[in-house]
Amino acid sequence: MAEQKEKVVLAYSGGLDTSVIIPWLMENYDYEVIAVCCNAGQKEDFEAIKQKALDTGATKAFALDIQEEFITDYIWPTLKADAIYEDEYMLGTSMARPLMAKKLVEIAEQEGAWYICHGCTGKGNDQVRFETTIKALNPAIKIIAPWRFWDFESREDLLSYAADHNIPIAQSTEKIYSRDENIWHISHEGGELENPWNEHYDTIHVLSVPPEAAPDEKTYVDIDFVKGVPVAVDGEKLGPVELLTKLNELGSKNGVGTVDIIENRLVGMKSRGVYETPGGTILFAAHKALEKLILDRDTTQYKKIVSEKFAQLVYDGLWFTPLREAISAFVDSTQELVTGTVKMKLYKGSATAVARKSENSLYNEEFATFSKDDVYNQSDSEGFINLFSLPLKIRAIQKQIKEGGAKPNEALERKVLKGGEFIR
Repeated sequence: MAEQKEKVVLAYSGGLDTSVIIPWLMENYDYEVIAVCCNAGQKEDFEAIKQKALDTGATKAFALDIQEEFITDYIWPTLKADAIYEDEYMLGTSMARPLMAKKLVEIAEQEGAWYICHGCTGKGNDQVRFETTIKALNPAIKIIAPWRFWDFESREDLLSYAADHNIPIAQSTEKIYSRDENIWHISHEGGELENPWNEHYDTIHVLSVPPEAAPDEKTYVDIDFVKGVPVAVDGEKLGPVELLTKLNELGSKNGVGTVDIIENRLVGMKSRGVYETPGGTILFAAHKALEKLILDRDTTQYKKIVSEKFAQLVYDGLWFTPLREAISAFVDSTQELVTGTVKMKLYKGSATAVARKSENSLYNEEFATFSKDDVYNQSDSEGFINLFSLPLKIRAIQKQIKEGGAKPNEALERKVLKGGEFIR
């Protein structure tokens, strides 16, 4: 009886890198290759991807639909946290990688495989996100990362290898972008973007039109939230996938959500990317507008600190960590009353909250009005200001005593220091 081969689970997209990895693994390892493709909302023919994996040597191929789990368990917690990396990147790839790695571990355990292979480069963040998740969920699984040690040095080398092995690929040497797409966003790296002085071409857009090409008419959309989670668009209750798809369509049409940024990678270098996040941009702006109506000042200010840390943890691939879970618990507690409706105006690349309402609003028109009211005694402000400014008053008195030689009671008798002497 022939000895059973070891099995390796490959994170497979059908793109250039992973298309090459299957025959490369077969040439360099005597393993069975199990290809796993995760449908996170990218526009692909997943049956064709499965067949391509089998045609190039995989013994099994899986296409897993993870869209709803991605939204409910990863996107919504990040949205509730208002977490945006370095104030611009809405973490589309960063949020998806831990879930994909979780699915790889589940398939590996199901199939009795003790190896997981990925096509991430040694310069990128994704290698960290995949591997920290794998180690957190099953530390016995070993990882194969070909980009760290194979002979290929560039994507041009991969294109040549693919041509030699008759592997169909979509990229070309004339137009090479590294792209990652899911239901939340699409990212673009490489090509002319590698020179930060180059303006990105309008033709790079996949999800959205450029703002200049958006309609001249304003679009209004109402979004309902329950405990910080969006549940309806224009009064129509929708499931997570349908809701985000609807907002993506509206945002794309109006040129919303494209950013061109330089970001600090976890591995220590800067990189440039163009990100299209149409629906996500609308949701972040709407959620923040609703929070401003409901959360008190101290909670709002402290949550900004927490949001920044949450974003960094997600960017760094530390989803399955005690700190991320603890922060999410705090965030969930802040969202208990974040229920209401926000009206968003979309116009030529902008997404602006123009109205909001909630039964839990801390905004009270009777208190805020400049007209006559019966609930606010304006004379009360004098005592408040006296107490609020007391530290400043004491500091000024101490300064007068030190510089002018006055006694404390003299300084309190409303005397003014001029030219080094006290005068009445």
